Amino acid sequence: MQNTLLKKMSFIANFPLLVMMLISYQSQAQTNRVAIIIDDMGYRYTDKHALTLPGAITYAFLPHTTYGKKLAIQANNANHDVLIHIPMESKNSEKLGPGALTSAMDEDAFKRSLTKSFAEIPFAIGINNHMGSYLTQLYQPMAWTMAFLKQHELLFLDSKTSPHSQAKQAAIDYGVPVKSRQIFLDNELTDEYISQQFKQLIAIAQKHQIAIAIAHPHPETVAILTKLIPTLALHGIKLVPLSHLYQSESSNKVTAVSE
Repeated sequence: MQNTLLKKMSFIANFPLLVMMLISYQSQAQTNRVAIIIDDMGYRYTDKHALTLPGAITYAFLPHTTYGKKLAIQANNANHDVLIHIPMESKNSEKLGPGALTSAMDEDAFKRSLTKSFAEIPFAIGINNHMGSYLTQLYQPMAWTMAFLKQHELLFLDSKTSPHSQAKQAAIDYGVPVKSRQIFLDNELTDEYISQQFKQLIAIAQKHQIAIAIAHPHPETVAILTKLIPTLALHGIKLVPLSHLYQSESSNKVTAVSE
């Protein structure tokens, strides 16, 4: 009886410490953060369904597309981070679409093109590259891009379509906040593949504290991510706007882009 009483008294005495340890553990677990970017928004009417994904999704809109501006406004009004998904020249000479940057353009052409893209979606916090497996390997075009972003206090996300991308180095040289995509979630549109990629995303976040994933507004992707995103919390991972992963580096205040 006396031993039981002593155990109860000891538990009561240590209870505040146990609570503090639990809070500390939860706080540490929540330092793991993930940003998920939905690319290629704007061409299809059905892209609007991607806006129903749960949590702080970041959306990247192709410039000058049929539904891009309208859906970007909806995303911004719902307090989502918005990027402009700038088409860049690929190694395979794929069709790029409006607002594209190519190696045949000079610095003035880069500036004019980017200015027009931001005139359409002025609240975008920065850009990431659509394709670009060739252009991102060239330092000079990336330097022109970063000069523009620096001037307007915008950020860059390297979609990392080439392992030899010069974009990060150019961004560092020009003082532009930059990060790179770690994983694509939906290169294959099956539940099995997307679920496996999502597990890898969780593993990356747990190992490195942050992780950045890119997916696309396919109906299959939206359906499976709607189920998977809420499971992040079970692993002590918080879904955050992309800009939150840049905040420790510099301010990402967006200024108006003028001609």
